[in-house]
Amino acid sequence: MAQTRPEPRDPGGAGVAVVIAAKNEAERIGTTVTAARTLPGVDLVVVVDDGSSDRTTALALEAGARVLKHGRNRGKGAAMESGADGVRRIEAAEAAEGVARAPRHLLFLDADLGVTAKDAAPLVEPVLEGMADMTVALFPATRMRLGGHGFVVRLAREGVRRTTGWEPEQPLNGQRCLTREAFEEARPLAPGFGVETGLTIDVLRGGMRVVEVEVPLEHRATGTDLRAQLHRAHQFTDVARALAVRELRPALSRAWQGVAGRTRRYRS
Repeated sequence: MAQTRPEPRDPGGAGVAVVIAAKNEAERIGTTVTAARTLPGVDLVVVVDDGSSDRTTALALEAGARVLKHGRNRGKGAAMESGADGVRRIEAAEAAEGVARAPRHLLFLDADLGVTAKDAAPLVEPVLEGMADMTVALFPATRMRLGGHGFVVRLAREGVRRTTGWEPEQPLNGQRCLTREAFEEARPLAPGFGVETGLTIDVLRGGMRVVEVEVPLEHRATGTDLRAQLHRAHQFTDVARALAVRELRPALSRAWQGVAGRTRRYRS
């Protein structure tokens, strides 16, 4: 499902950096990193340890990732920004050593994908080929299980449609590949679990192309216990906040333009 019919653009020969935000993912992070390193175009994997208390950092390093560590949990949006900044610093160091290359595209993957991360190639290809500025994963198993009935999914989907005119199927999916230009268009990222909703809206408002791509990936189900319900409540709050900010911006912009126009007329 595509937001528009994409026209190819020059991909510029850029490679891909994988960015993985992780908190207490010792069970799967090593396998996820190892699988991600096999993806086409990928020559760098950066893991952001977002305040883990287990061996996430050590196991990510053993698997071949570069690791950045937050001293405390700062949330998914902050971890993604830290990862992108880490990629930029690595590229600056490469340039200082005489390695000239285009900035890498960014592939964001969840830490708990495990071995299925190797199947994320369909997300990368449209960006490498210049056919999309951002791809968003569709998980086949999630499509069958949810069918769009999750209340946080509905909130995000309707919010994206209301603000951009496009209705995504899986607006909360965190598996995304995007150009550096698209990423910069969306900065600063929405905090916490509002990051995916904010990314989609900001990239589309920037006139860029977003494409949903079915990929055979799967991660742990959230569950239905109290902890899972609290997670969904937190997610709902973050998504609602991201939407409120983005729906308010145009109104504030119009108000400011009106004030500026009246001020100019008064001064003349």
